[in-house]
Amino acid sequence: MSSVIYEKDADNIVHLILDKPNAGANLMDQEFTDSFVAAVEKLQNDDWAGVLFRSNKSTFFAGGNLDDLYATTKENAHVLHNMVTRLKDAMRTLETSGKPVAACINGAALGGGWELALSCHYRVALNKGVTLGLPEVTLGLLPGGGGVVRMSRLLGLQAALPFLTEGRQFKPEKGKELGLINDIVETPEQLVESAIAWIKANPKAQQPYDVKGYKVPGGKPNNPSLAKMLPIAPAMMRDKTKGTLPAPESILCVMVESLQVDVESAMRIETRYFVELVCSQVAKNLIGTFWFQLNEIKAGAARPKGFDSAKVTKVGILGAGMMGAGIAYSSACKGIDVVLKDVSAENAEKGKAYSQNLLDKKVKKKRLTAEQRDATLDRILATENAADLAGCDLIIEAVFEDRELKARVTKEAESQLAPSAVFATNTSTLPITGLAEASERPANFIGLHFFSPVDKMPLVEIITGKETSEETLAKAYDYVLQIGKTPIVVNDSRGFFTSRVFATFAQEGIAMLGEGIPAAAIENAAFLSGFPVGPLAVTDEVSITLMEKIRNQTIKDMQEAGEEYVLHPSDPVADRMLEANRPGKLAGAGFYEYPANGKKHLWSGLKETFGGEAEFELQDLKDRMLYIMAIETARCMEEKVLTSVRDANIGSIMGIGTPVWTGGVLQYVNQIGLPAFVARAEELANQHGERYAVPQILKDMAKNGETFKD
Repeated sequence: MSSVIYEKDADNIVHLILDKPNAGANLMDQEFTDSFVAAVEKLQNDDWAGVLFRSNKSTFFAGGNLDDLYATTKENAHVLHNMVTRLKDAMRTLETSGKPVAACINGAALGGGWELALSCHYRVALNKGVTLGLPEVTLGLLPGGGGVVRMSRLLGLQAALPFLTEGRQFKPEKGKELGLINDIVETPEQLVESAIAWIKANPKAQQPYDVKGYKVPGGKPNNPSLAKMLPIAPAMMRDKTKGTLPAPESILCVMVESLQVDVESAMRIETRYFVELVCSQVAKNLIGTFWFQLNEIKAGAARPKGFDSAKVTKVGILGAGMMGAGIAYSSACKGIDVVLKDVSAENAEKGKAYSQNLLDKKVKKKRLTAEQRDATLDRILATENAADLAGCDLIIEAVFEDRELKARVTKEAESQLAPSAVFATNTSTLPITGLAEASERPANFIGLHFFSPVDKMPLVEIITGKETSEETLAKAYDYVLQIGKTPIVVNDSRGFFTSRVFATFAQEGIAMLGEGIPAAAIENAAFLSGFPVGPLAVTDEVSITLMEKIRNQTIKDMQEAGEEYVLHPSDPVADRMLEANRPGKLAGAGFYEYPANGKKHLWSGLKETFGGEAEFELQDLKDRMLYIMAIETARCMEEKVLTSVRDANIGSIMGIGTPVWTGGVLQYVNQIGLPAFVARAEELANQHGERYAVPQILKDMAKNGETFKD
């Protein structure tokens, strides 16, 4: 069976119908390549007036086959190189035939799908349900089907940059504004009608860049204005990626090099860079985590089976601070009615104003109408009255990290709820089982740990207590997906997974400061490792005061349990910062200074307080931050706090800032190799103490030649 069906209509126009057999979407794989090449060869021996591409699937074309790309190595890379070359040669043959070629885009055309559309002379799209773009860079790749070459020539180097190096996606309206979409219609029938009408009106067709005398918008790289910008562009890109993500730099190279040669040579340049990236470790990391593992999570890999999908229609949120207000906003935006309760109506209204502010910004940017904004705000009831919680399917408690306070609001809210309602706490550290003691229905009690700011952070950590039922977990999982977030599921423990591992990163940076390592070196080591924020800056964001409260609560709980708290090397440093009245960003003074009209900068008193003359190796600083997080994650696996590798990888990147290039904290261990990781961790333990002690799970895996996989 063919992935490309060849049909000719009464007007002598050939319809190349994209319809991959036994699949829900069209893919750019070996089967498609063979079918497409055969169709082009048939056209060369046939009489035809024009060609139009259309799809029998709900989308136009889904892009490359990531299974094949993931399996490609340097040893078998020639197979991919040959396939891509054959495909691009056939696309080039068709676009230089002199006859009109049109694309009827009925749904998403991303990656290879948009590249196929770009090879056509005319592109018509439906006005709804269509997304366009080249997102390959997000998986560590570049568009290998001619996308870099064609976008650079059609838009010019500067205009094409965000669509290629950032993978920016866009709608047909934007495509029309850019000159990449020729027509937008309302129905599938109109798609074909528009394409046929254009083909009839344009019996001869060429791509703009194949017309003699065509000038690339903005000029070629040797254009004086571009020549001034080009030396700066790589430095700006390196500033963003810190050299940890090779794809954006490779894309820029292809863009610049391809504009200095003919189209055929440009295609060969693009193919070589593409295949090289496919074989890279970073691409394997990103494809494995952000494609395979993330899709497994979205498909409900950790959701208990046997329970019907549940939709929350009304959610109650206890506490209208920044976290509660963010949860209210995220819920209301997805059509859920929200009761936002605080101790006073004034506080509750302040929480609702958070949503007002965010929605107003969307209206100003024309991403939302005033009517849509008002409808969303109308879904949020700001109140001080617990009786308003009646009828809620779900309650999310988002008050301060105080066990007694959480117990009080739990009892107050539960008195208003139906027996089937779920009660969730947004605690970031306090064990769920202990908090559930205040509940009359511990089976319905669960943890939903959101991350701040909620409107931007994509992750929610779901924590099951000792008595949490599977039905409750299923409902919580469904709610997280309903509001457009990504759920990971962990078992109960102090700090769960994300807070435990995040704390090791922050504490290690603080401990380094106490050792006399310059603060700037610590922060820069984090940046150069790919962390979005340094450990000192992120501690300021969280606040040293909060860290102290968590530490004191931990000490209290451990004493009650007959356990001994072991002082961390970061504790004395934090205490000295608090003694100096520098608790963090909110107070305007922490490890950084926060001038009212200037950029934040490291506090000059750090050197006087903690030294700063200690010798160090940059790689050691980088290793310490990455290894301490990986070791703590391995302990979470060993203790069954984590039960899947996918949750560890996705949670570490989306929740706590593990560098994207690693593919996640456990994939970082995989790529180093278990034996090498254990050996280096033991070195760090000898140098820096017991916190680097290698968990038995890592020793056993190294001995057995295993890697972390689900």
